[in-house]
Amino acid sequence: MSKSGANFGGTVGWDEQTVIGKRAPRSGDLKSESAIAAAERAGVAIDTSKKYAAGHNKQHEAAKNTAMLDRETEELHHDRVNKDVSRTIQQARVAKEWTQADLARNINEKQQVINEYEQGKAIPNQQVLSKMERALGVKLRGKDIGEPLSTGPKKK
Repeated sequence: MSKSGANFGGTVGWDEQTVIGKRAPRSGDLKSESAIAAAERAGVAIDTSKKYAAGHNKQHEAAKNTAMLDRETEELHHDRVNKDVSRTIQQARVAKEWTQADLARNINEKQQVINEYEQGKAIPNQQVLSKMERALGVKLRGKDIGEPLSTGPKKK
């Protein structure tokens, strides 16, 4: 018999079998019962092992922290736009005779963003508020919300 395991010169015995053009199945192929049975029939070595907590997120045990979580009463939520700010945005936009779409186009945002700010549902974004302040000419941040935006030189 040659080094490759194939018997080229002699006769093939009852214990030997030469298969040309077939490969052994990869481990990824042996997931179903029929694939395992086919591999057993083909004489492929099969290694089975059970993985601990396979497919489950066991690093977060629910049982040990439930009592502590029940005692916790802190409510976690995002801050929304103040009603004064949303009312000021709407009044300044109407004073300029702009629709929400006009304001959105002017500050390069979507109309839905303007709608959320006017309804008080948006999470405040300083960049968006700054763009609205410049477009509408009204202060939307700080103490003097609703005052005209001063465009003079900055104080030092």
